[in-house]
Amino acid sequence: MSDFDYDLFVIGAGSGGVRAARTAAATGARVAVAEDRYLGGTCVNVGCVPKKLYSYAAHFHDAFQDAHGFGWNLPEAPMFDWTTLRDNKVREIARLNEIYGRLLDNAGVRLINGRARVTEAHRVEVAGESFTAAKILVAVGGWPWVPDFPGRELTVTSNEVFDLERMPRRFLVLGGGYIAVEFASIFNGLGSESHLVYRGELFLRGFDREVREFTREQMAVKGVNLHFETNIERIDKVEGGLLVTLTNGESLEVDAVLAATGRRPNLEGVGLDTLGAELNADGTLKVNDRFETSITSILALGDVTGGPELTPVALAEAMHLVQQHFGDAPPTAMDYRNIATAVFCHPNIGTVGLSEEQARKEYGEICVYRTDFRPMKHTLSGSQERCLMKLIVADDSDVVVGAHMVGEEAGELIQGIAIAVRAGLTKADFDATVGIHPTGAEEFVTMRTLARR
Repeated sequence: MSDFDYDLFVIGAGSGGVRAARTAAATGARVAVAEDRYLGGTCVNVGCVPKKLYSYAAHFHDAFQDAHGFGWNLPEAPMFDWTTLRDNKVREIARLNEIYGRLLDNAGVRLINGRARVTEAHRVEVAGESFTAAKILVAVGGWPWVPDFPGRELTVTSNEVFDLERMPRRFLVLGGGYIAVEFASIFNGLGSESHLVYRGELFLRGFDREVREFTREQMAVKGVNLHFETNIERIDKVEGGLLVTLTNGESLEVDAVLAATGRRPNLEGVGLDTLGAELNADGTLKVNDRFETSITSILALGDVTGGPELTPVALAEAMHLVQQHFGDAPPTAMDYRNIATAVFCHPNIGTVGLSEEQARKEYGEICVYRTDFRPMKHTLSGSQERCLMKLIVADDSDVVVGAHMVGEEAGELIQGIAIAVRAGLTKADFDATVGIHPTGAEEFVTMRTLARR
C-alpha cells in the first residue's frame, strides 16, 4: 500500500463516507475524503435532521389544541413564523457541518473540496489534482429524480423544500413514499392546505398493508387531502400560484409542489461509467459481500448500492467494510434482517421485521396480534387520533417476526422492540414481560387475544 498516496480515498462525505474514513484512519490507514457539496450528506443537510426538526414544529399545532382539555387556555391564537423555523434550521445544520469537519480533522483524515472523478482503478482526480489510492470508496448517495411532464421545472425537491422563501398556504406533494407522506403531514401541521397525489391505490408500498390503511385514515382525519390513482398531467404558473392539472381531470391551485418521486444514484461525473463498473437493474452500483464493485479496488456503500436507504444502514455498512478491508474480521456478509425504521408522518410509523404479507409468504402459518385504541392522553384532549400496534408471530416457533406501530413517538418506541425482534424472542417472552403502566407501550406486552391466523 505504500506505493499509493492513500490507503483509502473516499468520494462523498455523507454519513457512510465519513464513518468509513474515520474508522479506517483509526486502524492506521492513510485516508482522504473528497466532497463537493456539504459535510454530512443528505441526512444532515436535506434529509433526516431538518425533516425531524420540521416534524417537531408541525406537532405543536396539535399540542396547542390538545392543551385546552387539560386546562391550558392560550390568550390568543398561536401564530407560526416560517422564517424563524427555516433560519434556526440553517444555523443548526451549519453547526453539524462544523462538527463533521472536526471529526475528520481529529481522525487525521484529509478533506479535499471538489467533485472527485475516478480515472483509473487506483486513481482519482479532484479540482485539477490527481491522487492514487489502494482502495477507492464511492459513497455519493442518491439525488432526487423528477419525472418528465409539462411544468416539472416549477416543482421543488427535498433538496429545496426546507428553504422556501415563504410558507406555502397551499401545498401539494407528488409521490407515495416516506418522503411524500412525511411532508404532506408536516405542511398540514404547519397550517397549509395539504394535498398528496399518488399514482398508486395506496401509499407506502412495501410496508404492512394494515399499517398503510390505518395511516391513510389518520392522515385524512388530520386534514391531509389524499388523491390516489392519479398523477400530475401538467403544472402551469398562474396569477394565484401554480395550477396543477391531474390525469383524472381534477385541477388544484397551490403555492408549491414538492416532487417526492424517488431518488437515483448520484453517479454523474464520478467516472465509473467509463471504467465499466457493473450496475444493478435500477442503476445502482453492484457490490459483493465485501462492498467491492466489479472493479475490486473500487468499493461502494450506502444509497448508491441500492440497499435500504437509511442512515444507520450506511453507518453499519461503513464499519463492516472497514473490518473486512482494514481489520482482521473473517469474510462475512452484513446481516440486513430486522432493520427497524420509522416514518415521521403524523401520526408516526415505527416498524421492524416482516409485514403480515411477507410473513405469510415466508412462514405460511402465522398468528397476528393487534390492537388499535384512543391513547389515554386524548381522553381529555378531545383529539380523535388513534394508535395501532401489531405483532406478527411465526406459528410453528412462536417467534415474533414483525412488530408495527402507528402512533405518537412510534419511532422512539419501536427501537426497543427491535432489539427483542432481532434477538428472536417469542410471543411467550413478550407475554412474560411486565408492562409499564399507564403507557401506550405496555400494549406490546399485553396483547393476548389472537386477531387472526
